[in-house]
Amino acid sequence: MSKKDLFLQRLDQIGESLKNTGQALALLGLGSVGKELDRLDEYSDLDFFVIAKKGSKMRFIEKLDWLTSISPVTYYFQNTDDGYKLLYEDGVYCEFAIFEEKELADVDFAEGRIVWKEDGFDESICSPKDKSIRWKLKSKEWAIGEALTCLYVGLTRFARGEKLSGTRFIQNYAVDNLLSLSNLIEDEVDCYKDKYQNERRYEKRYPKTAKQLSEMIQGYDRCPDSAIKIVEFIDHNFEINQAMKRVIVDLANELRNKI
Repeated sequence: MSKKDLFLQRLDQIGESLKNTGQALALLGLGSVGKELDRLDEYSDLDFFVIAKKGSKMRFIEKLDWLTSISPVTYYFQNTDDGYKLLYEDGVYCEFAIFEEKELADVDFAEGRIVWKEDGFDESICSPKDKSIRWKLKSKEWAIGEALTCLYVGLTRFARGEKLSGTRFIQNYAVDNLLSLSNLIEDEVDCYKDKYQNERRYEKRYPKTAKQLSEMIQGYDRCPDSAIKIVEFIDHNFEINQAMKRVIVDLANELRNKI
């Protein structure tokens, strides 16, 4: 059996297990086991919601027999008040939460797929009210300004020996702002845009820009080199303040010479 088939079989088994408890209403598959089955692959995981009957939520949180009875479990821990992360011995990894019907209206989630439901269950409650993208670009000017100033602050942190903080400012925060400008650099390829994280499937959505990322994210000890590549990339694609660029490049070169 392929890993993809195993994932789908396990999800069906979870649905059957929930049915047998008599205390669940539905199983909602999310992500690559939800509405986006076309992107399911051997590295996917099982993201799902359990919709419990009124008063039964804690039964599913306090006792995981509805999962452990299906196949041996290697590891699990409760990561939120509502759910767990769990790994089966056969490599099936799960992230899930349990809610009662009335709670779903206040839960932020992407649209999923009903895997199992009790007869008479109202599927409409499993459709999120707000389907908008969460990581919208504020403005081109704001993103460029944030990227440039994050590069500068990151270099000053790196200069005083705060390499971890410097790495985050340069190779995380500045890059995140650069990525938010991607659709102004090249046309986006339609490939399951994630509601919450712009970096998901970025290499397929923006292949040309993605090829430049290895030079912008060079690692813990190469923040100055990364900063130079980032500011040069931004300058190549947008009109930026040249005085600020010189400050960043000069400081980065100064730090490169000290390494």
